[in-house]
Amino acid sequence: MKHFFQFTERNTSYKQETLAGVTTFLSIAYILVVNPLILSQTGMDKGAIFTATALTAIIGSLLIGLLANYPIAIAPSMGLNSFFTFSVCIGMGIKWEVALTGVFVAGVIFIVLSLLKIREKIINAIPEDLKHAIAAGIGFFIAFIGFKNARIIIPNKDTFVSIGHLTSPTTGLAVFGLVITILMLVRNVKGAIFYGMIISTIIGMLTGLVKIPTHIMGTIPSLKPTFGVVFPHLQDIFAPEVLAVIFTFLFVAFFDTAGALIALTSQAGIMKDNKIPKIGRALLADSSAGAIGAILGTSTPATSVESSAGIAVGGRTGFTSVITAVCFAIALFFSPILSVITNEVTAPALIIVGGLMAMNLQNINWSRVEVAIPSFLTIIMMPLTSSVALGLAFGFILYPLALLMQKRGKELHPIMYILALLFILYFIFIVK
Repeated sequence: MKHFFQFTERNTSYKQETLAGVTTFLSIAYILVVNPLILSQTGMDKGAIFTATALTAIIGSLLIGLLANYPIAIAPSMGLNSFFTFSVCIGMGIKWEVALTGVFVAGVIFIVLSLLKIREKIINAIPEDLKHAIAAGIGFFIAFIGFKNARIIIPNKDTFVSIGHLTSPTTGLAVFGLVITILMLVRNVKGAIFYGMIISTIIGMLTGLVKIPTHIMGTIPSLKPTFGVVFPHLQDIFAPEVLAVIFTFLFVAFFDTAGALIALTSQAGIMKDNKIPKIGRALLADSSAGAIGAILGTSTPATSVESSAGIAVGGRTGFTSVITAVCFAIALFFSPILSVITNEVTAPALIIVGGLMAMNLQNINWSRVEVAIPSFLTIIMMPLTSSVALGLAFGFILYPLALLMQKRGKELHPIMYILALLFILYFIFIVK
């Protein structure tokens, strides 16, 4: 087992990997509650979505852990489940069965692109400075989510966001968790982020801020209402509006996954010389999870940026992902316990991990304006638009333009110019 996961080469251990896997699970376990809440608004069965969400996370995390040996989890994407529900089903009036078929078709196309190594070539063509900008931008994005979840920042009609009510008990719990975790980190306590979440949960239950479950075990809901509904609706995918939906799923999921993989493999020390070993296998795992998830009954899964919490604790191999998958399997039987994993408990982890990922800023060549401006816009637009893909769009359009203006266009791989054109078309025809 140690040889298979390369424990010696990556300087890790069973204890370190297990702690990292559990930390990643705790950081993303909210998806088991939130995904059914969002997707059920389309008319889908909430219980079936819960089971499909857990099974998709189990399968996806096992695939990427075993095939690519990455300490990364795969689970249904929060952004794409909202797009599925509010834009496609409610906004466009497309039945959830047909929309789910679109997710399945997009997953199959992803599998083909991964097998042909097209996705791998695109990721390898991205300049090193932009890769560091992507990693830092996702760090800012993750931290922003953490601040929002903790209500340390809140909406403001005049300034968009402002400081929250820090004296609110639940926000106070998040602030306490943030401070205690930072103190443990600066004291070099191994697993500080994990222990911070555990301490916050205990304090929350003792003070009544976190609800104590009335029972521990629950029954696993049936998959029958959603399982396999994609197959009878395959003939519906040729409608123009459904084709547009498939393209959007493809485009957004592609660059969300690319951005997350670049950021997470960089954080874990896997990316070397601007290349990511076994990236093709990771992309195949991600795309396979997309097709399987649609068959089970959930919207598009993606490489989870919350995996950064486990990597920060010390996750370095696919054994971390295997442990995360095991935790999701256990959660199927112990769903009532999930109520203790609240936003206030996980928010400090996201904020701190975002700060750690922002350390990539030091690797960007800020002295060159043609690098600095596209990198800055890539970083800042991720949290401001709540989209990794849109952040990439600004950088991927401006970086080639800047080099062309300096008559240095030949320094870039031709793929970058194709991506710039695709993003321009994306802004014109898709983004409203």
